[in-house]
Amino acid sequence: MEILFIKNTALFRGMSEDEVQSALKVLQAVERQYIKDDIVLHAGDTTDRMGLVLSGSVTIESNDAWGNRTILSHVGRGQFFAETYALFKDEPLLVDVRANEKSAVLFLRSGNIQALMDQSAPWANKYMTNILMISARKNLMLSGRSFHTAPKTIRGRVLSYLNSVSLQKHSNEFDIPFDRQQLADYLNLERSALSKELGKMQRDGLIKTKKNHFVILS
Repeated sequence: MEILFIKNTALFRGMSEDEVQSALKVLQAVERQYIKDDIVLHAGDTTDRMGLVLSGSVTIESNDAWGNRTILSHVGRGQFFAETYALFKDEPLLVDVRANEKSAVLFLRSGNIQALMDQSAPWANKYMTNILMISARKNLMLSGRSFHTAPKTIRGRVLSYLNSVSLQKHSNEFDIPFDRQQLADYLNLERSALSKELGKMQRDGLIKTKKNHFVILS
């Protein structure tokens, strides 16, 4: 287990290495391995564990009974998922968590808030504070997605998303974490329509793109 890497993640921010070791023991940390497209957590299930991506990445998806998929977010190395569901451990998941590639996930049993707060060790308060900050950031990400799906045109949605990534990366040239199908699912678009519009945007001199690499042109 990569203790130094774990210590530098948002969940364990401000903790010493000894505190991290103590927290991992109390939280009954367990590592699991997944291959691409494995379902890590199923919609409808409950969980008292949150996940930390140690390697690879996962996507948070909404899959309905008619086979329609909407990607809500991408969770990469060092990021977390299911922290809210873990705290409300009797609440069924409304989403699937799917391995986006070969991935390793560290699960932490954080479902009993009172038990954590009763811990005499100073790491417990730090842990709960960090969870709150992670959840707040997730809310910002989800609200950001609503801006990207609000425009009525395909071009409007694409430009909204690419602009936000550009701002986050502080660059007009960047990679996105999605392939074409995933980007279409994230923006609630048909893949063929998205690909057609990206071609038009290149011809119009707005962007350059190859696979998941984009350049925004002035």
